[in-house]
Order: sequence, then C-alpha cells, then structure tokens
Amino acid sequence: MALVNSLYSQAAKGALCKAFGVRLVANPSVVQLAKNSGFDALFIDLEHSTLSINDASLLCMAGLQIGITPFVRVPHQCGNGFVQRVMDGGAMGAAVTISKYPPFGCRSMTGQLPIFELRSTLANTIIDETNAHGSSVLLMIETRDSVDKVEEIAAVDGVDVLLIGSNDLAIELGVPGQFESSEFRNALEKVSQACQKNNKIFGLAGIYDAPKIQSWALNTLGARFILGQQDSGLLATGGKRCAEAISEVLK
Repeated sequence: MALVNSLYSQAAKGALCKAFGVRLVANPSVVQLAKNSGFDALFIDLEHSTLSINDASLLCMAGLQIGITPFVRVPHQCGNGFVQRVMDGGAMGAAVTISKYPPFGCRSMTGQLPIFELRSTLANTIIDETNAHGSSVLLMIETRDSVDKVEEIAAVDGVDVLLIGSNDLAIELGVPGQFESSEFRNALEKVSQACQKNNKIFGLAGIYDAPKIQSWALNTLGARFILGQQDSGLLATGGKRCAEAISEVLK
C-alpha cells in the first residue's frame, strides 16, 4: 500500500497543512471531529499533557483510518526508545535518526505496524514506504540557541519542518507573549529564510486566534504548516462563549 502523508501532499501543491492539537482528549472521536472540521493532520502533544503512549497510538490509528495524518510531539530529552515506541504506535512524524530505517536512520524493525493497517508487510516495503512517506521530521524551534544555529539545523538531511514553538521562544528571547515585538518577529524571519534556503517547510505553533500574526507568517514568511488550535483551547474558549451567551439571554 502507498502511504499518504498530508504534510508532503500539501507541500507539493504549495498548500497549507493545518494541524489540530490534541493534549487533553484521549477519546479517538476527537480525531473524527478534527477531520470534519477540515484539518489535515493531528499534532498529539505528549510533552504538555498526561496522555500516554497508548493514548497516542489509539489517536494515531484513528487518524490513519480516516485519512488525517498523525504527528506526535515527544517530551524533551525522552530518548530514542520513547520515540521509537511512539512511531511504532502509528505516528508518522518524530526526530531524524530514530524515525528512519537504515540506511538513513537507526530505527528497529518490527511487524504489524498501524501505518500498514497491521498487515504483514515485506521488510523492503516497510523501509521504502516509511522512509519516504511515513516518517516526517518536525523540529521545534523554541530557544535562542536554536535560532542562532538555524542554518545548521535546516541543513540536516531528513528534516522536513522547522516548527516555531511561539510561547517558549518568546520567553527565551525575553519577550514573553509579545509576538508583535521586533525580537520575536526577527527570529521568525531568520527561521523562515533558513527554511527557504534549505527547502524545508516553515511552521508555526502556539499562536491562536491572532489572524494578523498568522497572516504575516503564512503570506509573508511562507509558513505551510500551522497548528490551528488545541482541543483544550477550543473547549476553554467555546465554553466561555457559551456561558457568556446564556448570561446575556438572562439579562
């Protein structure tokens, strides 16, 4: 079977890959809701959540079944073993060497993988299809050091996306929450330029309900991967609006 990866298919058209963040809801029904809403990918967060690897696998498998590409954010310094378990659970994206099979990486081979519908699959097919389509590499740019070394990072073979972690990066730059500041904007411009130079995809995460900044990132800087919102954020804002609307009716 040929693997379909929305990050690659959208990038090939110069289109935007829209990701839905999951950090709270373990029920796979949330995946169908994300698909119905028009998102192309999942961004399952195992760094800032209590979701387990098993939760992530169930979400990934649901995504694979209905055609929404699952990516998983792993915790900082979690180790290759953790990343490999996430990938074997159905994720289609992680970090470079452990996400790829030899000769491009050092991922260990196993059978009945979710991305191949748990079917027995020839080893060569697993290697070729996974390395080409089922192992996207998204690197988070969240520190001043990563911005300073972005040319070196962007030049790494096998990296697909440099994804801005907006909140952590702004804090590192000394401008927490100040996404309109020159410090933050200059950093994004530098990352964008490195992506363009090295044919990588520029991505934005952590900035929601801010169309002006999002428009600048998408239309000026050329971002083609964006984390649109997370389940927790949608529940928080939607719940608040609902309660306020009910209170207004009472008046």
